[in-house]
Amino acid sequence: MLIESRPTTDPEIATLVVAQQRELREAEGGLDGQATLTHDDIRYLAVVDAGRVVACGGIQELDPHTGELKRMYVRPAHRGRGIARQLLAALEDLAFQQGYAELRLETGSYLPAAIGLYTSCGYAPIPGYGEYVDNPYSRCFAKRLPVAA
Repeated sequence: MLIESRPTTDPEIATLVVAQQRELREAEGGLDGQATLTHDDIRYLAVVDAGRVVACGGIQELDPHTGELKRMYVRPAHRGRGIARQLLAALEDLAFQQGYAELRLETGSYLPAAIGLYTSCGYAPIPGYGEYVDNPYSRCFAKRLPVAA
């Protein structure tokens, strides 16, 4: 398994983002107030297994000290293998390399597995921020990143 950087325009990243959005719509049961915003400034990492992209996630800048985790997704057939945890660690490293002191994320209240992953990796609940402030289904988390030596 390889974790590598991919551009926002990569067709395999686009395929996974579409699959992620489709799965979220099914999981949320058509909840109101859910919007898919496309961001061109996300730095993506892709997990490649046997030549196929099986997972992705990205980092977007919120401010010079804070990054946001975006579009974290693992294909269903590849779940339960620790891929999400490895990808999250690589994304945290990318955020650290970009100079961020904190990494934030938003997930849905209807995604207990995602919430479990994030909390088990040291993310703590925070109030809604940005576009998530008024969304009753959003659950936001943050993690302080190590300070560079």
